[in-house]
Order: sequence, then C-alpha cells, then structure tokens
Amino acid sequence: MTKPRQPGAFLGHGFPPEIIAYADWAYHRFPMSLRDVEDLLATRGIVVSYESIRSLVAKFGLKYAQVIRRDRPAAADKWHLDEVVIPINGKKYWLWRAVNSRGDVLDILVQPRRNKRAARRFFRRLFKAFCAPRVIVTDKLRSYGAALKELPAGTEHRSHTGLNNRCEGTHRPTRRREKIMGRFKSPRQAQRFLSVHDQVQNIFRSRRHTLSAATYRQSRADAHWICDDITRELNVV
Repeated sequence: MTKPRQPGAFLGHGFPPEIIAYADWAYHRFPMSLRDVEDLLATRGIVVSYESIRSLVAKFGLKYAQVIRRDRPAAADKWHLDEVVIPINGKKYWLWRAVNSRGDVLDILVQPRRNKRAARRFFRRLFKAFCAPRVIVTDKLRSYGAALKELPAGTEHRSHTGLNNRCEGTHRPTRRREKIMGRFKSPRQAQRFLSVHDQVQNIFRSRRHTLSAATYRQSRADAHWICDDITRELNVV
C-alpha cells in the first residue's frame, strides 16, 4: 500500500503535516536537541531519525517564520538594539538583535564585525522591513550613533546601558540553545536557526508573570491556534 501524497508545501514528505509541525514546534519552542525530538516522537509511536528531523525543521521552520513575520502586528515605534558575541569555530561573531517595546524580536543578524559598517547594515535591514521608528535605544557602543548619522531616518537615539535591558534579556534563550547544540557550527547555521527560533518564541513567550492563570491559558491556546493555522495554510499552498 502506498503512502498518501501530501498536498501543498508538504508534498513528497513521508509524514503527515501534523507530525512535521509538531517536530518543528518542539525543536524551536524548547531547548531540545534533534535527538531529544527523535525520542519524544518515538514515545508516540513515530519512528523517525534525527537526521530526518534536521532536514524537516530546516525547511519548514523557515516557512513558519515567514508566515509569522508576515502576519505579526505592526512594530512599536520604540526599538531596543543590542549585540552579543557568539563563538563559532574558534572565531568571534556578533549577534545583532532588535526588539520593540513589547519585547518581541524584530530581527537578528549574525556578523563578523562590531563596527559602524555592521551597525549600518543592520539598520538598513530593519528600516527596509519596518520603516524607521520614533526612538532607538542602544548601549554605549559608538557604532550605533555613527551609523544612524549616515542614514536619513530622523530617529531619536538614546544611548544608555541601563535603558537597554529589554533587549539584553532576549539573549538568554540563545545562550541556552547554544549550549544544547554544542555551539553553532557556522554563521549561516546560526542565522537560519535563530531567525526561526526568535519568531516562534515571539508567539509563545507570553510573559506569564504579568498574566492571570486564565489569561495565560488563553494566550497559550491562541499561540497553538496560530501554529495550526499556519500548518493549514501551508497544506493548501
């Protein structure tokens, strides 16, 4: 008996869309390795190798992230930017991250430098996607101010270490995943993974400490509904 062909983006894959979506969600939502996801699926009677999971989450993770970016609310007019070093193959790279005033990650960019040129490149990437905000808050790195002076943004720049804690806190999930993955293997891998990871965290990170139990449960249900809706959309593409 032949396996049924999957429609849309799932065409040609040997697993139903629900299983692929579950594997993708588990890998990007929790600090789990590929082998952890393999064991998790095995407990549910689904036999799949971690290498197959690797290819599935690499392909469909980007598709889910693209839809999340497309459908997310307009970015707030106040952004926080920060950069953190990530070692890759014995070399230092810098992860540049921007979040809005609600704590949602707007975008990330892995670059080998931490200078004006790198800051300008990140600003142009952000402005192309979201237009210029009213306020940008950064740490004391002078490259931010130098880059903004060369861009016709008309944006207020506030440079203060204490004001930028909202963005600095978003690096913690990255550090946890970096440890689980045994460090990132290449800048491209780090860029691909974190660009998906941060978007998934945007819809599932509900800031539970600020919500009542009922509100938190509803927020969690809404996040799962968003993922299910994306799966249905990809299933008919």
